[in-house]
Amino acid sequence: MDRAQKEKVVEELGQIFESSGVVVVSHYEGLTVADMQDLRARASEAGSAVRVAKNRLAKIALEGKPCASMTDYLTGMTVLTYSEDPVAAAKVAEDFAKENKKFEILGGAMGDNALDRAGVQAVSKMPSRDELIASIVGCIGAPASNIAGAIGAPASNIASILSTIEEKQEAA
Repeated sequence: MDRAQKEKVVEELGQIFESSGVVVVSHYEGLTVADMQDLRARASEAGSAVRVAKNRLAKIALEGKPCASMTDYLTGMTVLTYSEDPVAAAKVAEDFAKENKKFEILGGAMGDNALDRAGVQAVSKMPSRDELIASIVGCIGAPASNIAGAIGAPASNIASILSTIEEKQEAA
């Protein structure tokens, strides 16, 4: 890798560190190519991504970034799992780590907050952005359906009363 390629990688990593809601650093020593492809597929499905980069270049890219506190985790064979959604990458990494003992989560960063192993686990248990939006929409929609039901109920009551009166008049 020549100097220009290294500068390009540092720039790409810098953009990842700036734009991501969460970055999870993990060791992947001992994983097969198929395992890594599985991790990448899961990440892609969840709206996140996986990146293997040289630790030295990642440390250079972290200089001056809000998540610079995670440089301590960049030792050994590391892989970065990241997403704009502050929860997606953490969920993917946690789920993958449960099934693959060779995939060891070290920590990460969420904005300018450093996350240790327990922090990543806590973030992974939070509802994702899409789940939060769905629950908010559900909360907003529920009162509207209740109002529509309340408005429609008296009309149906009146209609049933009128039909009962009409039936009585026909019988008489």
